[in-house]
Amino acid sequence: MWLRLILREIVHRKVNAGLSVVGVTAAVALFVAFLTSANASKRETTRITRNLGFNLRIIPKATNMERFWALGYSDLTMPEAWVQRLAQYERVFITFNHLVATLQQWYPVADREVLLTGLAAAITAPEQRQRPMGYQVKPGTVVVGFEVARAFNLKPGGTFTLAQRPYQVTRCLAETGTEEDMRVYTALPDAQAILGRAGLINEIQAIDCLCLTADQDPLKVIRAELDRALPDTKAIQLRTIADARARQRQTVDRYFAVMSPLILVLGGAWLAVLAVLNVQERRTEIGLLRALGHSPGRIGGLFLGKAVLVGLAGGALGWAAGTTLALEFGPRIFQITAPAIVAEPRWLFYACVAAPAFAALASFLPAMRAVSLDPAVVLRDN
Repeated sequence: MWLRLILREIVHRKVNAGLSVVGVTAAVALFVAFLTSANASKRETTRITRNLGFNLRIIPKATNMERFWALGYSDLTMPEAWVQRLAQYERVFITFNHLVATLQQWYPVADREVLLTGLAAAITAPEQRQRPMGYQVKPGTVVVGFEVARAFNLKPGGTFTLAQRPYQVTRCLAETGTEEDMRVYTALPDAQAILGRAGLINEIQAIDCLCLTADQDPLKVIRAELDRALPDTKAIQLRTIADARARQRQTVDRYFAVMSPLILVLGGAWLAVLAVLNVQERRTEIGLLRALGHSPGRIGGLFLGKAVLVGLAGGALGWAAGTTLALEFGPRIFQITAPAIVAEPRWLFYACVAAPAFAALASFLPAMRAVSLDPAVVLRDN
């Protein structure tokens, strides 16, 4: 009986019911669109921040910092095996990511000097599938900076001679306006052979994992962990890059944190106003029902029952609309991680549970107002 009355009331007052469904649908659609593309958003942000470059440099502790900044690298070396030792430290991937053993030194070529930089393969956490950072340089090949390529007239596919051995040029980098323009990247074993420093490196490059809480000093935590893992080294943080990475991720998190309550408030206000208008329109009907002896609980149930049905309809339609929005526009926004955007049936279940509860909550006060009306006063006024 009560379900039939609710359905008849919905049919009779189509505009009010339709606007209520639209309000719930819009709120659910926005949430579903956000959540469906959230994984791609996080991965895209990770890729963007990762491409800012390494922001940690781990060098021998005894390094003279005046010479370090003058040369651009430590003139002391440490065993290459130390990077494996750091990688095997139990907390390494809680604090660091993308460990790259490096050997770099200014090296004379003809009448010039280039910043020869040997790179080992990046070491990442076993469960990570992301592409390692930095240049992937195979033995026998080089990647050259802009000024080196221009000075020696180098092109991809050509050769560049180092220590009387030709190396194939696989890539010529764009101009950066930094010391990168003078670098020649080689595989680490090639750089060690050219410089006569077999088994040695002078730096481990890394990035911080951004998993620390807001009340922790990242550099203090990093140095404390490094003291336990490699006590004969010290860490230098490139603060500009570190802060840029942190701000980029925090911006995404804050955006969702601000938008979520805003959507809830607007959606709830929309439903509450429509519920109040519905009560006003049905004053005479409410008075008659009360005069016929129907309890306040039953009358309140009519309004809350309608809210639940509106929520169910809006939840289902909102899931469909939100999923469509995410699948249509998500790949255009998150082009790098577009494959991560797929329909999520679990959000349909949550929408059909949360939306009716939300609609009922927004309609609760108007429903209580309806059951509190005095039938004698209502019928006399009409």
